[in-house]
Amino acid sequence: MTPADHPDIVEQFCGICCDFGERGWCRATSGNFSARIDDCHCLITKSGRNKARLTIEDLMMCNFDTGAMDPDCKSSAETPLHMHLYQLDDAVGAVLHTHSVAATVLSRHAGDSLSITGYEMQKALHNISSHEENVTIPIFKNDQDMNALAERVTTAWRDGRLAVPGFLIAGHGLYAWGKDLDEARRHVEGFEFLFECLWQEPLTKLP
Repeated sequence: MTPADHPDIVEQFCGICCDFGERGWCRATSGNFSARIDDCHCLITKSGRNKARLTIEDLMMCNFDTGAMDPDCKSSAETPLHMHLYQLDDAVGAVLHTHSVAATVLSRHAGDSLSITGYEMQKALHNISSHEENVTIPIFKNDQDMNALAERVTTAWRDGRLAVPGFLIAGHGLYAWGKDLDEARRHVEGFEFLFECLWQEPLTKLP
């Protein structure tokens, strides 16, 4: 199984990555993206690739349990986060990690979570139907041990603390997911819009 076996997904995938890269959400090869192929495999970006110019040559296949299917390909060190999310819920069809300035700075100064309310754009997120609802985005301390970080995310998921389709890693950025690439993209765009709004508000209004 190779990326070339899934041309439609690859085309959509590369389009999203390039768009996010051009928006400045994945500078200096940061960020990583994946899309579920079946119950055991996903398409994922190779390590160190420029997201604004992503092509099929920058993609690889991973098995949820054993990792890279091609031993000559290297995925991001953050691949375990993607794999755990796919294994936690069969409904997760894509996982997108951006690294915007707003998300990075807010994640360093908002404690264990970021609370947002009063914005119409909240309704871009799955199961949020009103601007009056309180959206709480968990923030995890950054860790170079990605397996340990993935385990903390797994615990939060099972404890019901991931009520929205995304979380922040302090000083690192956003992870968001959806049932497919379209929904995951909408979630990223919604979150990033909200982060930019908070970024422009007075610092004293931060939760």
